[in-house]
Amino acid sequence: MKKMVLGVLIGAGLMIAVTGAPELGVVHAQRVAPQPPIRSGVEPSSGALFALPGPTSPNGQLFVVVDPKQRVMGVYHVETATGKIALRSVRQIHWDLQMTGHNTEHPLPQEIRSLLEQR
Repeated sequence: MKKMVLGVLIGAGLMIAVTGAPELGVVHAQRVAPQPPIRSGVEPSSGALFALPGPTSPNGQLFVVVDPKQRVMGVYHVETATGKIALRSVRQIHWDLQMTGHNTEHPLPQEIRSLLEQR
């Protein structure tokens, strides 16, 4: 019995040596590609477009494309199965960015400014 167990252990050791021992400490999994920074070092004055990934759904993903020079943004939907791209909306945001507050809670921007001016 001892000879049989010893023979099995030696045989298993030889098989591992011949086929290659598994690497210890290596994890075999799908790697996630690092996401680039939002601005990627491009200044808005350069006129370059920004493409930002948006939320995903079972049937696709949204992408936001921003033209900082013209202050316009567009939202696209890309279908996962077909790769079909559809424009969902476009908006010029220049006037949006001129507002001092919208859909905000207290303290409002005007109130904060007033408090800071009192110093």
